[in-house]
Amino acid sequence: MAFYVYILRCSDGSYYTGHSDDLEDRVGKHKGGLYSGYTSVRLPVELVFSHQFPTRDEAFRAEQQVKGWSRAKKEALIRHDWDRIRELARGRDSLRSGPSTSSG
Repeated sequence: MAFYVYILRCSDGSYYTGHSDDLEDRVGKHKGGLYSGYTSVRLPVELVFSHQFPTRDEAFRAEQQVKGWSRAKKEALIRHDWDRIRELARGRDSLRSGPSTSSG
């Protein structure tokens, strides 16, 4: 049996991250508004990322990790931009905003 972590893009542009052992069924239920809560009031939703894991524990840990990420890091994951994910993990996001004014 396979387990998945997934990211949905909601109609308001926000992201929802979850995990499931039946990705197609879970996404279909989100799209149908069958889960009360976050996604049901932000329809329609679109699956923008999924990744398979061999165990539920691994998928759950990945879900919790991704839920703690910034929007920029989630978007890098969706694009499979591993270099950007590494930059953001190192806190180098500020390097993209312009030159430093400090001396060191």
